[in-house]
Amino acid sequence: MPGSPGAKNRPGSKCRSRQSGILFHVTLPAGQPRSKPPEAEALIGVLPGTELPLGSGSPAWTAPRAGLGPFSRVAAVFLCGVLAFLDLYATQPLLPLLQRIFHAGKGAVGLTVSASTLGVAISAPLLGLFAERLSRKRVIVSSIVVLAAPTLLAATSPNLPIFIAWRLLQGILMPGIFGVTIAYITEEWAADSVVLAMSIYVSGTALGGSLGRILTGVLTSWLNWRWAFVLLGILNLCGSFAVARLLPREARPSSARHAGATSLRSFFRPMAAHLRNPRLIATYFIGFNILFSLVGVFTYVTFYLAAPPFLLSTRALSYVFVVYLAGLVATPAAGAILPRIGLRAGLAMANGLSLVGVLATLVPRLPAVAFGLALCCTGVFISQACGTSYVREATPGGGRVSAVGLYIAFYYVGGTAGGVIPSYLWHWGGWPGCAVFIAALDLLTIGIALLGWRDIKPSVPAAQPSLSAARVAKL
Repeated sequence: MPGSPGAKNRPGSKCRSRQSGILFHVTLPAGQPRSKPPEAEALIGVLPGTELPLGSGSPAWTAPRAGLGPFSRVAAVFLCGVLAFLDLYATQPLLPLLQRIFHAGKGAVGLTVSASTLGVAISAPLLGLFAERLSRKRVIVSSIVVLAAPTLLAATSPNLPIFIAWRLLQGILMPGIFGVTIAYITEEWAADSVVLAMSIYVSGTALGGSLGRILTGVLTSWLNWRWAFVLLGILNLCGSFAVARLLPREARPSSARHAGATSLRSFFRPMAAHLRNPRLIATYFIGFNILFSLVGVFTYVTFYLAAPPFLLSTRALSYVFVVYLAGLVATPAAGAILPRIGLRAGLAMANGLSLVGVLATLVPRLPAVAFGLALCCTGVFISQACGTSYVREATPGGGRVSAVGLYIAFYYVGGTAGGVIPSYLWHWGGWPGCAVFIAALDLLTIGIALLGWRDIKPSVPAAQPSLSAARVAKL
């Protein structure tokens, strides 16, 4: 394990990573071996439960081997990303159709998107409290299997409220896939391979979000929307078997993590302090705005494109979401650039892309709208990378689990609001009213970052290799 000479067992010792050149401060009891490499804490902390315990009851942590490892493990993590987001936004291309079928308003059918993001907001912050005590692989596979139940039951919904209820349950179950997969990556890959493995996973989430929308739109145009959800449920079940076969069991047993697992009291106690931290407050509002923008744009642009002069069918609407695949390229590319320009500048530039993109959708030409949507989702992916990185930088040591939990809650509550609030703006000004409001929100986000963030470089090695589009395509 890299570190400064003689610092292995010294209390309050400092060590420097040979891979990144970043200085870490690790407080250890006298004679206590380090239970995880410091790089693992510095690199990733996207969801609660991703930090390994340093408690005296934990056995020493054995560093994984360098490199990505076997292809089966890489493919399994990529597939987890696909399955985690396959269902989340699946109803977006169906919204104009659902409005006609259920004789409901735009805001009411928009709840089919907001309910799932609300479910994620409810369960994701608390996931780490319980997942630490269980096998990572078992939680991931079980969550995929159980997610198939409300997905299949959604196809039987006799009315809109019941359909929305099943969507809420879907959202509650989804963090069991993506939250624990993130924890698995941080524990099972060597520190110098975590960023690359995480890029592969995030690329899978981008593919899953796009694929879910396309499949529901195409199958609805062939059969009906109920069969689309039957297909999604079947894919969940098939995916669970594939993940169970491909994903290796974690090397670190759950009993070792249980010794230092976060308690309910220790999880919530630091939250009051976080809400008094100006930089964290700014970051939470940024997280809220990021997903509000993404959900608001991709939910209500479907009504815009289903009306004159575009008059797109449900199938054609689903193809528009191919632009979501811009994340396959944007996310790893941003990982290579952000260490050089800093998080504050990176977020400002990313939101500038989103702002230009949403305004481009006002041009009444389909190529212009598609280009604008591609800019929007690219900006959101990069902004999310900045937000999740900065929340760790702005949090004092020892409170990161709860700080990231609050960020995730604000992020998905923003997505919930983004599926509802623009419906009121639509009554006032149609899609132009929604677009101008979201563009103003992007400007506000840039202002919050410039005023509320200090210019901190992300704790990621600048020379870390990024994932090329060609390599993703091989998966």
